[in-house]
Amino acid sequence: MPVKIVAFSASPRPRANSSIMLDSFLEGSRSVDAGVVIDVIRTEEADILPCRGCLRCNLLKRCIVRKDGWPELSRKILEAYILIFATPIYFHHTTSSCKKILDRFRSFVHVQITENGLIHTPHQEWNKQLVLISALGSSSDKEAQPLVDLFTSMTEMMGEGNLLHTLTGTRLAMGGQISFSSEKLADLYEKLGLPVRLAAEDAYRNTALLERARNLGRQCAE
Repeated sequence: MPVKIVAFSASPRPRANSSIMLDSFLEGSRSVDAGVVIDVIRTEEADILPCRGCLRCNLLKRCIVRKDGWPELSRKILEAYILIFATPIYFHHTTSSCKKILDRFRSFVHVQITENGLIHTPHQEWNKQLVLISALGSSSDKEAQPLVDLFTSMTEMMGEGNLLHTLTGTRLAMGGQISFSSEKLADLYEKLGLPVRLAAEDAYRNTALLERARNLGRQCAE
């Protein structure tokens, strides 16, 4: 059976840093298995309506919103062994087009309200590799922590057989910046008011981050 991968590219930018990281991950996955089946979905273009919060999925074990692309997309998600979300960080979270898809994941679980909180029970067993790739302009990865917390919770919610991997690129304010040379970074940092001395170190770090993405792609596909 080929490894099935569903990858969500959540940036509206055509040459986004998160998309470049995603490409490196997929390159690594293909190097392990040339027959790997990959679906890359640009969330900005996905035909997905918002969750209505109707809770009918608790009883029907599927989403009742049928006049969009969710039935086909949810089938692909359930069949996939690897789910990847590559996103910029907008106000400490993912983009609105990606969040709309994540909200529809509600239909994969039964939710019971108790006096102490919620009990989440997946409608079917998940044994998947989940990957969160994020890029942000801040020099601190703490700005991405709310999204990491969401994915940690979601991974645990879907069962003990799941594993979450995270890769976060920092100080990436411009499209394609992760591939900039140290000289080009120095010019950019001068314009942004950042210390130019950071450019050589960051160029090396960004190259290493792309290699980490390739290695993670190989690891998940093996």
